[in-house]
Amino acid sequence: MKDLIKYIAESLVDNPEQVTVKVVEGNQTSVLELKVAEEDLGKVIGKQGRTARAMRTILSAASAKIKKRAVLEIIE
Repeated sequence: MKDLIKYIAESLVDNPEQVTVKVVEGNQTSVLELKVAEEDLGKVIGKQGRTARAMRTILSAASAKIKKRAVLEIIE
């Protein structure tokens, strides 16, 4: 799931080398913290949060397949 989010974010931004994804594991939930360059933050969030919502939807579908909950946090 980490690689999936990283791939999507790198495809969206102008500075793909500054994309980092950190995974914080819990018992039943994994939190994926996405950090991008400040000037690319708007591209990852999208208009009215649509891009971020789409990434979260893809992540929830992928995490449902392995029966574990995953949450995407976009770090500013």
